[in-house]
Amino acid sequence: MLVRYTLLAALMGGLLLDTATANETNLKLITDPAAATVQARCSGCHSIDYIQMNTGVLKREGWEAEVKKMIKVMGAPVPETDVSTIVDYLTRHYGAP
Repeated sequence: MLVRYTLLAALMGGLLLDTATANETNLKLITDPAAATVQARCSGCHSIDYIQMNTGVLKREGWEAEVKKMIKVMGAPVPETDVSTIVDYLTRHYGAP
């Protein structure tokens, strides 16, 4: 009986994990010279779907606050020299009008 519950739990966990990561490998940033910097600096900590989920929601100030939060609060290894490149890119392609 314990084996049956263990297998069921493993199966359910696998289904949840599959759902949580569905299609992430198909997501791509909008092509731009700065896209490689954004990809390198942001995807080391989270999927780029977080960027796309905020499309049209954040203005420049919001994107700048998010990038700085990722660095200061979350410990993202982003050099200060890349901050404006990332914020400019995010604002240009994913920013609110």
